[in-house]
Amino acid sequence: MRRAAIIASRPGDESSVAAAVARHPNRFTGFFMVDPGAGDAGQRTRRALTELGLHTVCLFPAMHHVPLDDPRTARVVEIAAASPGAAVFVHCGLLSIGVRDKLALPSRFDLTLGDPIALARLAHAFPLMPFLVPHFGAGRFTDLLKAMEQCANVHLDTSSSNSWVRAIPGLTLASVFETTLSAVGSTRILFGTDSSFFPRGWQRGIYEEQKAILQGLDVTADDQALILGGNFDRLFPASTIAATKER
Repeated sequence: MRRAAIIASRPGDESSVAAAVARHPNRFTGFFMVDPGAGDAGQRTRRALTELGLHTVCLFPAMHHVPLDDPRTARVVEIAAASPGAAVFVHCGLLSIGVRDKLALPSRFDLTLGDPIALARLAHAFPLMPFLVPHFGAGRFTDLLKAMEQCANVHLDTSSSNSWVRAIPGLTLASVFETTLSAVGSTRILFGTDSSFFPRGWQRGIYEEQKAILQGLDVTADDQALILGGNFDRLFPASTIAATKER
């Protein structure tokens, strides 16, 4: 793949991602996690989007126990909305962090807070801000489609194994793709793998599976190109990323 997003998934790790983006501005765009309930959330958000040249705020309401319709969340999004080219990534539905599971660490997540319907209210309040939901909503698929039908600024990504489909009898990843394309078209679907730390690294199998699904559904070459890279390039133009670092 020509380009990718890198996520700073620990508080204070924005500088590491910023260094990678600065070295390869035409290849990487920087995302970073923010806990809206933290006292420095606004300061960190503003610094990451301006001084560090990152472009996407990542919200994990189930992890941080801050609802999407909470004023603290709205404040973070408001700061992001003041930064040209910024976007907001919102994890909805099921949340599992593999490294925590491997280390037998507790994951005290409140899954009721990863609600795409609440996200729709936030997206209505900030209609020019792109919102991106990973993993087809991770088990909140139907609600996510409702939010996308109501809000043209809500997008989804296809990343991870999407193992959540196994909890719904008869559902397959192919049918998820087919339903999404029928409901909202191809222009708001962004391919992703959820590749991570080594030795896991690049998840080629996910790319090959999803590419095969698109071909099996007879998705046109133009629509496949949008899903597999064109939509990402539109939301995060490489020239804009590079220009941000030169300011």
